[in-house]
Parts: sequence; C-alpha cells; structure tokens
Amino acid sequence: MSRTSTKSRSTKETAIDISLDLDGSGTTDISTGIPFYDHMLDQIGRHGGFDLTIKAEGDLHIDTHHTVEDTAIVLGEAFAEALGDKAGVRRFASGLYPLDEALVEVALDLSGRPFFVWNVELPESIPLGDPAFDPSLAEHIMQSFATAAGITLHVSLKDGRNVHHIIEASFKGLARCLRDAVRIDDPGGIPSTKGQL
Repeated sequence: MSRTSTKSRSTKETAIDISLDLDGSGTTDISTGIPFYDHMLDQIGRHGGFDLTIKAEGDLHIDTHHTVEDTAIVLGEAFAEALGDKAGVRRFASGLYPLDEALVEVALDLSGRPFFVWNVELPESIPLGDPAFDPSLAEHIMQSFATAAGITLHVSLKDGRNVHHIIEASFKGLARCLRDAVRIDDPGGIPSTKGQL
C-alpha cells in the first residue's frame, strides 16, 4: 500500500503544494522563498527518509510568518494522510540529537491526539538568512506541524549556544523520530489497545 500524499492550500496570503512519500529515499525539492526554512525542511525529508517536494509562495514582502505557518500546516496534513490508518507502525520514537555544541531531545507518539511541548529557550540571535527567518518561528513550525499531523511531540534543549545549531538539531531529531515511528513492525496490527489511532 502506497503511503503517499499530495496536498495544496491557497489563500490570499500563500499558495502551497506539497507531495510526500513516507517510503521514499530522502529525495527533496524544497522552495519556500526562505532559504533557512528550506534548509530545515530539507532535514525532514533527508533524515526522515521521505521523498518530499514543497513549493510555497507567500507574502514575504509583509513577513515570513504566513509562509512558514501555512507550509507547516500543509506538511502536517500531508503526513497524516500518508500515514492512513497507521496499521503496523512502530508509533513511538525518541532520542537525543547533537549538532556540535547543541544537544536536543525529541520524543513523539503518532497518537492521533495533537499535543506539543517545547522546552527550548533560544539564546538571543539575529534573524537567520535573507529573507530573514525569525528563530522564534521554530516553535510555531513544530506546533503547527504536530497539530495538523495529529501527533504528540516533545522537544527539549539539553545544551547549546548557537541558535542555528539548536534549531537544526531539533529538525533533524524530529525527522529521525518520524522515520522510526512510521516504520512498519507488524503489518496487520494497529499499535493501540483501542484498536485504532
């Protein structure tokens, strides 16, 4: 069974097209007009082992917020659709993810119950890239994705001083946990005492 999804969203602020294959090879094609965000979304595809194409156009002349948020929402919706009934998935995943001096812990559950915890206090930093990516948007991206995907997601900073490293470790950790959680362990079973997720 193909675990894929193609999603689009068009508003007065953004136009977004996403295709996702959970059983891909980590091939990505990302374009949001925000280079740092592209770099983070690329981490999800490559380290998640997903084939991921994202084309987003937004009102960057006003701010990057709308493009960042809407892309995260549509990606979460695509992820949920590609998962389907979640038959046989491992469901849970967690780990510690380093990037130089930064160390981030990520834990998630493909629970169908959106919940998000962000224990990441970012050091003071100038915006990243051009157009500028506000580092505080990293939390909003994770929350928007987790809510739209229907997952429980916890992200905690254990150590770190460089904002780029902290955010990138968070995205790589999310990707690796998603990769582990969607892996098929028992093709016939739903990993829940309720019989559904």
